[in-house]
Amino acid sequence: MSPRRRPVRPTIYDVAREAGVSKSLVSLVLNDSTLVAEAKRQAVQDAIAKLGYRRSQAASALAADRTRTVGLVIDDFQNPSFVELLRGLRSAVGPQGFHVAIREHYREGDTFVNAIDGFLDSQVDALVVAAEPGRDLPTLGVPTVLEGTRLHRIDDADTVESDQRHGVDQLMEHLRSAGHRRIGHVTGAGGAAAVRLQAYLEAMEAQGEPARFAGGSNETNEDGGYAGAVELLRRHPDVTAVFAANDTMALGTRAALREAGREVPRDVALIGYDNSHLARSRFLDLTTVDSHAYDAGVACGEAILRRLAEPDLPPASVVVPSTLVVRSSSATVVPR
Repeated sequence: MSPRRRPVRPTIYDVAREAGVSKSLVSLVLNDSTLVAEAKRQAVQDAIAKLGYRRSQAASALAADRTRTVGLVIDDFQNPSFVELLRGLRSAVGPQGFHVAIREHYREGDTFVNAIDGFLDSQVDALVVAAEPGRDLPTLGVPTVLEGTRLHRIDDADTVESDQRHGVDQLMEHLRSAGHRRIGHVTGAGGAAAVRLQAYLEAMEAQGEPARFAGGSNETNEDGGYAGAVELLRRHPDVTAVFAANDTMALGTRAALREAGREVPRDVALIGYDNSHLARSRFLDLTTVDSHAYDAGVACGEAILRRLAEPDLPPASVVVPSTLVVRSSSATVVPR
């Protein structure tokens, strides 16, 4: 038995022949040109429907020197805040015909795999870097947005970040109003964690209390939160509240607290940061700061679209407000 032959996919030339027009006119119709007479447009659309023609995205990209792709660089696929960031980015660029591709910075043995380089090799139209670049970088040659508070910069990139200091100020005031003075902090590596740590240190100094923190070199994930909380409790067993640098670290922190025989919120208040789906889970019911990652994603998409339309615009900076969300994990009240 001879193998079945795959059906031949209709081409733009087949559409032109069926409609009785030139290939160039079919291209004008496909690109929604206003220069085509209505009768000709209808003939082309009828031919497309009859033949079942589907436009080749690869061919269109080559013809227009565009891939219609926005690259999103992240540093941890397990970080739930990236889900909301992606949703917001897609909602902004998707209606304009762009799709979003995701790559992760990661280490493989002693080798660091740089997602930025991978995207540039793929000739994406724009980049959103929601991870530490690793070093200060020159202009990348495509419209770029640096999302989040980062240790390094990218020349000519727009920036989108949440108001980290205001977020920490809100959560610290919430704990102070409940009578907490011995407030511990589980921190980690990276620019956002560094800013949150600095805001915590300033808040503790303002209330005349010594800082109690641990975990500065840890990854900002569940394991990093657990290790940081174990260290914090060993050094400062008197804490009545703990602020973790993000919600994922708060999950590890809660495990360490439970192992130490301290229940949340009965024995200790616990607060995270980001208002991810973990914070909203019934298990954690975590008081946290909403960094509005969806809104940040929308802002990144809007910045990309502006830059694609007007490449010579000066770099813009957007600060997304942060909001405290109070849940049961911080219900502990310390007698004054």
